[in-house]
Amino acid sequence: MSQTSDTEGHRQRIVDQFTRQAVPFQEMPAHSNEDAFRLVLQACKVSASDRVLDLACGPGLTACSFAELAAQVTGVDLTPAMIDQARALQRSKGLDNLAWHVGDVGSLPFPDASFSLVFTRYSFHHLLDPKSVLAEMVRVCAPGGRVVVVDVYTVSPDQAEAYDQVERLRDPSHVRALGLDELEGLFDDAGLEGTTITFDKLGVDLEELLGASFPNQGDADEVRRIFTQDLGVDRLGVGAHPVEGRIRFAFPLVILSARKPS
Repeated sequence: MSQTSDTEGHRQRIVDQFTRQAVPFQEMPAHSNEDAFRLVLQACKVSASDRVLDLACGPGLTACSFAELAAQVTGVDLTPAMIDQARALQRSKGLDNLAWHVGDVGSLPFPDASFSLVFTRYSFHHLLDPKSVLAEMVRVCAPGGRVVVVDVYTVSPDQAEAYDQVERLRDPSHVRALGLDELEGLFDDAGLEGTTITFDKLGVDLEELLGASFPNQGDADEVRRIFTQDLGVDRLGVGAHPVEGRIRFAFPLVILSARKPS
């Protein structure tokens, strides 16, 4: 199979998954957590003069938060249904400084140095080539501007193998979670300066998450089995634990923020 057909097949998996996830993703309380938004805004240092690009913007949750502070915000997502949700959220908030584009984050339709802040949240683990996407982020960032990536991360090969296995079962569009050292290395290789790192956790209920996910037939039960076996073991690295007969856990998140040299 050619690389082109691999890429197109993966794009189709993403659009399929996130077309179905568009509404439940937006409605999950964890994705609108105010403390998480506060951490992101602090890392991004959004100002009233900023021109912001939010890649893989999903239903526009973060983009709309940026728009309350910045001059202009542009959101890009591969899935039309997500952009539809983003436009609806914009209308509900009465914001007029947002623009939306359906498109591939690996090939952006913007000139060099178009934005003062280029941001993405929860996308890198879906990418076949995160290095090239980061290069695009840097290209469209103005000199002296900021590049910010928020994503799940892993800390060892064993944990990564276990985590990626269960995430691919839950969400077939998952590729792999990058190690923390890999993410830092990507920023260094991209020529970014002054990288700061902030850690966070995204706490979720397993059944609520599965209710907003669309695994292949039979895989949801396998996900439940794996999490049940991981209680008190933590091979997955997410601290799964029982609460009143249900399983809760937390995705480990990292926020990397850096500056493009002037």
